[in-house]
Amino acid sequence: MPKTQPGAAPQGDAALFWFRRDLRLSDNAGLNRALQASRRVHAVFVFDREILDALPSRADRRVEFIWQSAAELQAALRAAGGELIVLHDHARTAIPALAARLGVATVFTNEDYEPRARARDAAVAVALQAAGIGFTACQDTVIVAPEALRTGGGKPYTVFTPYKNAWLKTLRAGDLAAHASEDHLDRLARPAKPAVLPTLAALGFEETGLAALGITGGSAAARRVVEDFLARLDDYDRARDFPSVKGVSYLSVHNRFGTISIRTLAGTAYPLMLKGNAGAAVWLSELIWRDFYFQILWHHPHVAHAPFKPAYAAIAWENNAALFRAWCEARTGFPLVDAAMRQLNQTGYMHNRLRMVVASFLTKDLLVDWRWGEQYFADHLNDFDLAANNGGWQWAASTGCDAQPYFRIFNPVSQSQRFDPHGKFIRRYVPELQAVPDRYIHAPWTLPPLEQQACGVVVGRDYPRPIVDHALQRDKALAMYKAARG
Repeated sequence: MPKTQPGAAPQGDAALFWFRRDLRLSDNAGLNRALQASRRVHAVFVFDREILDALPSRADRRVEFIWQSAAELQAALRAAGGELIVLHDHARTAIPALAARLGVATVFTNEDYEPRARARDAAVAVALQAAGIGFTACQDTVIVAPEALRTGGGKPYTVFTPYKNAWLKTLRAGDLAAHASEDHLDRLARPAKPAVLPTLAALGFEETGLAALGITGGSAAARRVVEDFLARLDDYDRARDFPSVKGVSYLSVHNRFGTISIRTLAGTAYPLMLKGNAGAAVWLSELIWRDFYFQILWHHPHVAHAPFKPAYAAIAWENNAALFRAWCEARTGFPLVDAAMRQLNQTGYMHNRLRMVVASFLTKDLLVDWRWGEQYFADHLNDFDLAANNGGWQWAASTGCDAQPYFRIFNPVSQSQRFDPHGKFIRRYVPELQAVPDRYIHAPWTLPPLEQQACGVVVGRDYPRPIVDHALQRDKALAMYKAARG
């Protein structure tokens, strides 16, 4: 696939900018380059059937989020004198066809680092080249390009801390500078008649009630989320691990679909970190983790379907389908795990600490292959991003680069006691345990029978008994990993 080269693209009369995971006008690297290099720029977004037709549900919150973001983007382009052409088609054939019909010299876009996206872009580039049309993909999704950092031995980084140190050491002022795409919007092209934005129903999807969940697509909503988070940033390093408090940024879905620039976020965190703000330092570190996982996927695309560490391909997962269904359906009998899974199933979101807890529980308590859980998250997370999701699951399963050691196995009860000490999060999503005292809420099966009756929750009737014995499963997991390691 063509790579972005330094300097300006050749000046052309007309260009096409292809929006993808960058649904904004502000600080958009590829759009800015298209506007600078061309006298007239058309804009397009494709509801790609290659992606949408494979989704398991017609009530997918992500599609509604994208639709809202595309609607706002189209309105913004119109207000600036342009238009957003919206297609519902297979992008790999629709983009070359549209480029030829519009008579553009070059198609500009922003890079996507996922293996399937890279294959799609390679096919688009070949088709465009055959028609005498250029294809330029710009760096926009990450701060530091995946191929930019190497170890002293010239190899890609596979351990986070050295990568982070190199990332900070090589960061230049220009890496966080905004691309002033708004300065050239007078070059936007508007067709003779307005483009039509297909309805969700026309796309084959249903409304999912995002508003009721407090989620809204688009750049305006992203800016509101940022403003709210910055007011809480000073406590981020302390509050982010507790799911019952408003401690995290809630920006992940906006990062995923690019309704706000990652440079805007890092450019906010970095100077605050330099001034000694601990919350900003941890936030920036999380953004660096994002770049880290993108470069892992870029250099090691096999992780999309196999363990990063080849030895762990030999793990003999038990893969009990009944246990997996209980995990999916929040029927494990471990309240924090069930609360987390209900949060995911009901809202499409899961707190980051809980993602680690439920992933460890699935792989090291239920002994189920991490790829089963990874796919379930891929189907349900609003902010699903292959690089981060894969990295997180392989970290929890100890199969990934710089992962937790295989013998580090989260105890779901002690994790609950530590990060939801008063059971506030549990009670929100597992209301049948509402009356259980704090001292028993993390392990309700230890509540004496008479007290269970008094609380109105009989374990085994009103709430499941634990589906496994954690101590026993821990020993089995250790043996399973040791056997795989030889």
